Amino acid sequence: MPKPALIIEDDADIAESVRYNLESEGFLAVVASTGEQGLALALDKQNPPMVIVLDLMLPGMGGMELCRRLRRENQTRRTPIIMLTAKASESDRIAGLDLGADDYIAKPFSVRELMARVRAVLRRVDEDAAQRYDDGRMVIEFGDIRVLCDGTNVKLTNKEFTLLSVLAKRAGRVITRQQLLDQVWGYSYYGDARTLDVHIRRLRQKLGACGDCIETVVGVGYRFVGCISESRTKAATDD
Repeated sequence: MPKPALIIEDDADIAESVRYNLESEGFLAVVASTGEQGLALALDKQNPPMVIVLDLMLPGMGGMELCRRLRRENQTRRTPIIMLTAKASESDRIAGLDLGADDYIAKPFSVRELMARVRAVLRRVDEDAAQRYDDGRMVIEFGDIRVLCDGTNVKLTNKEFTLLSVLAKRAGRVITRQQLLDQVWGYSYYGDARTLDVHIRRLRQKLGACGDCIETVVGVGYRFVGCISESRTKAATDD
């Protein structure tokens, strides 16, 4: 059965090229030429897209606003979004990724590279769908994008949740700063690596009592060690 995909792109030639290549890979691709039309198709309950290829510069509602709207809707908050744009500055990439885009590719682009990125984001969705982390204090529902600390819901941005997920899925292993930047911000990210440190700091703050789950490995990166339980903390104090 064909996999539904949505292309939101006002350049007819680019849209047709992307549509043709998606359908060659087994997708049933639908094209929208405006942000408003794209939003309506994305929220179509009868045929929800598995992946969205979104142009940043659109007539009417722009790509940034559309991405923001899609991430607010329950139906599309987990749908992979790959942004296409002629605006390739660092600030544009950061803005798009921070709004919840899963990847970002600058025009002109290789269609083969775009298809590889589509496959990559869908693999990540499949890996996330049925996984759960629970150490007795912290619960991470990867498929539902939900985190609990001591039974209390923790509100995280899409980027913060992705960062926590990448760390938690490799619990106990050191992940270098560059690996985290590649996996969370995308392989095309060439911005200031301090962005990662800022996100880690905010993530720890939001996790509150469970913030000790992320350990800094000085000069290398970070490691997910799980939450230190109250009993372990008490035993360490008694010793």
